[in-house]
Amino acid sequence: MTELGVVHGRFQVFHLDHLKYVLAAKARCRRLVVGITNPDPTLTRFDPADPRRSSPEHNPLTYYERYLLVREALWEAGLDCREFALVPLPINFPELYRFYVPLQATFYLTIYDAWGERKLAQFTALGLRVEVLWRKSPEEKGLTGTAIRRLMGRGEPWEHLVPPAVARLIRDLDLVPRLALAGG
Repeated sequence: MTELGVVHGRFQVFHLDHLKYVLAAKARCRRLVVGITNPDPTLTRFDPADPRRSSPEHNPLTYYERYLLVREALWEAGLDCREFALVPLPINFPELYRFYVPLQATFYLTIYDAWGERKLAQFTALGLRVEVLWRKSPEEKGLTGTAIRRLMGRGEPWEHLVPPAVARLIRDLDLVPRLALAGG
């Protein structure tokens, strides 16, 4: 088991597959840093490997809203606040990583597509220690925030696809109308 790990994601919205990813990484390290990417429009840049991920309609939640969702889901999953930290991570600005995450950590990735391959190549080129947790085809990916937002937009059930704490917070913060509009 390594001392320190890093995972990352946009978490628009934090769903059960995100939780699976984060917990799989946490099982391999004592402390985990969870980077929330695209923290604001100034730290979001277009990448041809996944053109949609930088668009405003695919980033409807603020950094703070995602921070709350992820924190509550991890607490609900049994992690102690001393076992993890939540930070912004401008994924498209590798020159800034050192200001947000510990570069000596192991960076855990899951790969489903060209975007995952791009991040693996980028992390490797930076000399970061990388561990691929799993590699699957896009068809095997499972849940996506876009699909969940589409369900919200159609008024269909979505709560079963996110941790209970996330569903509760989305309702409490009245986020469904904004998320439904951002169905993408």
